[in-house]
Amino acid sequence: MVQQFPALIVVIPLMAALFMVPLGYFNRRLCHPWLVLILAATSTMAVGIMGQVILHGPISYRMGGWQPPWGIEYHIDQLNALMLILISGSGLLGAVYSGPSFAREIDGRQTMASSLYLMMITGLSGIVITGDLFNVFVFLEIASLSVYGLIACGGGDAPLATFRYIIMGTIGASCYLLGVGYLYISTGSLNLMDLNRLLPELYHTRVVLTAGALMLVGISLKMALFPLHAWLPEAYYEAPSAVSGVAAPLYTKVAGYLVIRIVYNLFDFHFFTRIFPILEILSWLAIIALLVGSLYAIAQTDLKKMLCYSVIAQVGYIVLGIALANRAGFSGAILTIINEVCTKSCIFLATGAIIYRVGDSRIVNLGSLFRRMPITMLAFTVGVFSMIGIPPTLGFFSKLYLIFACLEAGRWSFIAALLLSTILNVVYFFRVIRVACFEDPRPDYQRTEPYPEVAVEEAPLLMLLPVVAAAGAIILTGLGSHWIFLNLIRPIIPAGF
Repeated sequence: MVQQFPALIVVIPLMAALFMVPLGYFNRRLCHPWLVLILAATSTMAVGIMGQVILHGPISYRMGGWQPPWGIEYHIDQLNALMLILISGSGLLGAVYSGPSFAREIDGRQTMASSLYLMMITGLSGIVITGDLFNVFVFLEIASLSVYGLIACGGGDAPLATFRYIIMGTIGASCYLLGVGYLYISTGSLNLMDLNRLLPELYHTRVVLTAGALMLVGISLKMALFPLHAWLPEAYYEAPSAVSGVAAPLYTKVAGYLVIRIVYNLFDFHFFTRIFPILEILSWLAIIALLVGSLYAIAQTDLKKMLCYSVIAQVGYIVLGIALANRAGFSGAILTIINEVCTKSCIFLATGAIIYRVGDSRIVNLGSLFRRMPITMLAFTVGVFSMIGIPPTLGFFSKLYLIFACLEAGRWSFIAALLLSTILNVVYFFRVIRVACFEDPRPDYQRTEPYPEVAVEEAPLLMLLPVVAAAGAIILTGLGSHWIFLNLIRPIIPAGF
């Protein structure tokens, strides 16, 4: 049974999404338990796949028994297995959380939203597990179309934000597909491992140079790398809380995974440093992204929108690690992906819980929140510490690796930018903590009786538990960072570093 997990982890949520519609028509209350059950099963399979990879090495699963490159191959190493854990784990937390969230924000449309949610997890899982470049495009579109529908379920300007996202997402997907088409014209293969063998002899051809550029531009747009980021803040801001609490941690990080595969596994990383030095451009765009995203976040007066802009800044950290093209940078990029999934899940879900209880996400209206929602705000603070990079959270170790990578590359200006971005993170996050904890009402010296106590009003348990679990994951990954490096990162570090 375990041998079939690579196929089942995609097939089960896909079939369950189709079955969700008649189930919801029969009894809408069954949708949420069904959603949680399916994602608990996929999480279990992801853990099983991870165990197999750690114990026995990479897995090659050939769909239908067809030999690659003619057939579709799922080639699973430590990085694929790690991404499956992150996707299924974050998806499960969001599924549990979605019960009260969907009931409050999109009442009456839970059936379709739950079906789209499963399709989104199907698409994201398929992207990271497949070893076929065209298959990546298919799953990318499944995930994208599902996210479009989920964002459109939100209120306010959600339809307009979704339309902008569709336009930009379609352009990104088209660029990626054109690049894949050019590679197929040149080699007659779509299998990633086979292309890695065939492409070195064609590195200097214009077709391959164009393909590499198009693929990176397309994925950078999907990743919201500056200056291709304009679609992201409004899209995630207008989305329902359960959707933004999963899409924001996962979607840009899966795109970051694709950039790693393109730079280090599809092509030799020397291709992008010597023959076609696009990594130099990406490194500077990453620096601009982490500074501009932080400055935009400081300018926001709404907590949720502030977090949306912080996603842009964190994308910069991932791309910087990839673009530095050394051992520490590669490790720092993967650690940042892990940290970002855990941290963004925590703070976006906590923000959704605050909106559920307070009815507002404007920072000025979050006074006394530490007394009103102590558990939620404690988890939120853990996420903030990881974003800033305070030990022992994983955010500290990921930034440390990026600093080492800059030192190895001799990029002192990049180190200054990393430190400045960290200071900016402190500024915009501690502004929220100051209002929620330390900003007391102006004292009334004529008052003789004490100020009324603030009643504790946490979000419903189904929303609170995922927030606490995400905060626990932040601490566990930080404490286990050495194990993560030894067992999941070191075995996949590209040769030549």
